[in-house]
Amino acid sequence: MLGKVMAVLRAFGIDDSVLSLAELARRTTIPKGTLHRVAADMIDAQLLERADGGYRLGGQLFELGMRASVERGLLEVAIPFLEDLYVRTGETVHLGVLEGAEVVYLSKIGGHQQATAPSRLGGRMPLHCTAIGKILLAYADPQVRERVLSGPLPRFTRNTRVMPGQLAAQLERIVADGVAYEFEESAEGIVCVAAPVRDSAGATVAAVSVTGPSHRFRPEMHAQSVSAGAAGIGVMLARRARSQ
Repeated sequence: MLGKVMAVLRAFGIDDSVLSLAELARRTTIPKGTLHRVAADMIDAQLLERADGGYRLGGQLFELGMRASVERGLLEVAIPFLEDLYVRTGETVHLGVLEGAEVVYLSKIGGHQQATAPSRLGGRMPLHCTAIGKILLAYADPQVRERVLSGPLPRFTRNTRVMPGQLAAQLERIVADGVAYEFEESAEGIVCVAAPVRDSAGATVAAVSVTGPSHRFRPEMHAQSVSAGAAGIGVMLARRARSQ
C-alpha cells in the first residue's frame, strides 16, 4: 500500500496542479479500480484533495514536509536576508541547495515585474547552466563535480556551457572570485549572480542568487550585495548552531 501511495505522490510533476484519475493511472501503472481506492484513502488522510477533473496534492503534505525538512532552519534564517536583497535590487531572489546533480530551489522572492525565469519554488534545475547551480557545483565534493563534468551537459540556449573543459575552467574562476554569473545560459533574456552560503565549518550548504532580465539588470553591479547577504546567512547559521 505504501508503495502505491508514493507512486501517486511522485506522479505529480512540478507544473502539475490537477491530475485526472486516468492520467494518474497512466503515470503510476496502477489499475484504475485499485487507484480509486488508494486515492480515497489518501483523501481521508489529507494527502490528496478532490478537484475539478481529478485530484491535487493535499495541504497535509506541506505541513508534514515543513516538520521534517532539514532546510527549515536554513529558511528561517535566510528569509530576512533574501527580503533585504529583494528590496535592494528589485529583482528575483533565490535560495537553493545541492541535491544530487541538481539545484533545488527552497525560496523564490520576486515582485510583479519579476523576470520570467525557469526556476520554480521546490523545483529543480541543472547545475551547469545557472549561477546558483554553478556556485554549488564549484564548492561541491570532487566526486559530484566529476560526475557532472563527465556526464551530458544539455544545451538550453546558445550560451549554455556544454564543453566540460570550459565549465571546469569556469568553476575554478568561481572558487577564486567567490561569485558565479549566468548570462542567458538557462533561458534567453535572463542574467544572474550568485554567492555561497557557508556554515561554521566553512562548508557550502546553500547559495543565494539575484536574477533579472538582460535588458536592464547588470549582475556584476550586485555581486557585493549578494555576497554580503549570503555571508550574513552563514553568520546567523553559525550563531544558531552554537546556541543549540
